[in-house]
Amino acid sequence: MSKTVLTFVDDIYEDLELWYPKLRLEEAGYAVRLAAKELKTFKGKHGYPATSDLLLAEARSSEFCGLLIPGGFMPDKLRRDEKILSLTREFFETGKLVAFICHGGWIPISARILKGKKVTGSRGIKDDLENAGAIWLDEAVVVDGNLISSRTPLDLPAFGKAMVDFLDVNVKEAPAKGAQKLAQPAQSADTFKRAMLKGMLK
Repeated sequence: MSKTVLTFVDDIYEDLELWYPKLRLEEAGYAVRLAAKELKTFKGKHGYPATSDLLLAEARSSEFCGLLIPGGFMPDKLRRDEKILSLTREFFETGKLVAFICHGGWIPISARILKGKKVTGSRGIKDDLENAGAIWLDEAVVVDGNLISSRTPLDLPAFGKAMVDFLDVNVKEAPAKGAQKLAQPAQSADTFKRAMLKGMLK
């Protein structure tokens, strides 16, 4: 199985919820590809840029070991795209990682994969999750099978650890060629986190 994780990107994604997990996964030896409808640079909720490197139309779940779904306002837009929903269902049904945080839960809701599953997410979508048949828990990270969910950027350390723990157990292959090799990964992630957290968590 490839050691590459897929994530979705579009305008008004939650900056920290994409970049912190991306760096954490890369530190652990996994590559992360950003799929979008266009190959362009998108702007996060707080203005941080993210450039897609894969057309959504060309994304295949078979080429990835997991799916990361950041929050922000982006998921409410992307949940209307059948390609997004079919990819999400494919990852879930094949037992691969499906990780979502904050408002990212909107996409699994629309993909109809949460019935009877224990999850968490932003309190703002608690009712949406429960109406989709999920069991909402007020915890930093909730793991139910191959579903991993968290509430807000404050839970990112637990979210990142849970993703890496799951992948390390379920993915057995040499590091992906596309994985970034950072000279000082821990320092890079800490510096990035401090810079982005300053004045962003509201």
